[in-house]
Amino acid sequence: MVRKKSLIVLLTLFCFTISAQKVITKEYESEILETTRNFKIYLPEGYEDEENEKKNYPLAIVLNEEYLFNLYVGNSVLFAKRDKAPKQIVVGISMKESFDEDISFDRNSGKLTYSANNFYAFLRDEVLFYMEGNYRTSPFVTLVGDGYAGNLITHFLYEKTPFINSYICISPSFSDYIGQQLQSYNLERYKEEDNIFYFYSNNSNSFSAKKQAKIAAVQRGLLSLQVENFNIINDISNTVSSVSAISEAIPRALTKVFEIYSGISKDEYNRNIKNLSPPDAISYLENKYLEIEFLFGSDLGIRERDIFAIENIIIEKENGDYLKDFGTMILKLFPSSPLGNYYIGRFYEDGKQMKKALLEYKKGYGKMDPGDPNADKFYENVLRVGG
Repeated sequence: MVRKKSLIVLLTLFCFTISAQKVITKEYESEILETTRNFKIYLPEGYEDEENEKKNYPLAIVLNEEYLFNLYVGNSVLFAKRDKAPKQIVVGISMKESFDEDISFDRNSGKLTYSANNFYAFLRDEVLFYMEGNYRTSPFVTLVGDGYAGNLITHFLYEKTPFINSYICISPSFSDYIGQQLQSYNLERYKEEDNIFYFYSNNSNSFSAKKQAKIAAVQRGLLSLQVENFNIINDISNTVSSVSAISEAIPRALTKVFEIYSGISKDEYNRNIKNLSPPDAISYLENKYLEIEFLFGSDLGIRERDIFAIENIIIEKENGDYLKDFGTMILKLFPSSPLGNYYIGRFYEDGKQMKKALLEYKKGYGKMDPGDPNADKFYENVLRVGG
């Protein structure tokens, strides 16, 4: 009962957040399909504000728009508000009434049928081109589909120049030839790309035994892939139905796909940071935020909690010799923050260079709002070295 009530509340939240934002419906005349297709385009809150007119947003292309679009948008809004993912532009693509034609494949070879090949080209050459030409999209592109649409998504892995960053295959109904297909794509070639990629698939006890076995085989095969910038997310869950498997898969996928965007978690710190030297910890944090800006078009500056996450490494290791480098990195990424000046000032203070320390502390204090409850505490640094 609690689970059912939680789902109702969540769905209500989805409906509210989507209705409160801007959704555009567009009829698109496709030359490839020789027919009209409907798009639903979600523009995130703040997209049309003048102060954000130079800001770009990741693009998500969602197949089976009739039910996946609202579900994906609702989750994207929730994740953005919790600072777990960037705001996204989402386009939902309607499928034909007999939509199997759009995603069908030859049962004897696993190859896409003529109509599915056309739909594939429509997504690649028209939908993506239209969205990138008319909206402020960042380089990060996600493709989402469930069932046989999840199988269609895997064919984009074959593109000579990859342009999809995140392949989200929800409750996928793979062809019998999926294993050979993925092997033929030579996914190790992705390591030559100066980019980052994610492949998500989920399995559940609510699926048929045959479907579970096929997904499990694919997931086992992908586990052997050791490509640093190609992240395999094999998700296994217990769900009460195939419908709940879909609703649960989207937030689970977003958690992993946008992990680099989120603030440093305890798991990320223990896995990637705690054993680093001070210069390597500084480099890790700088690269994290440079990558966020490049991939997602989000100039966050730098989160204070991420600065504090590696502070002990900088202060306690190697006699605090890298405090100045730490402060310089912060000023580079977040020039309006007083923390960069604080760490440089502390470096000079530890080295008994009080005039230089005083200058940095004064610079940092000058950036603070007098109403900031931390301003008086920060000014203690000025008094300490200036007295």
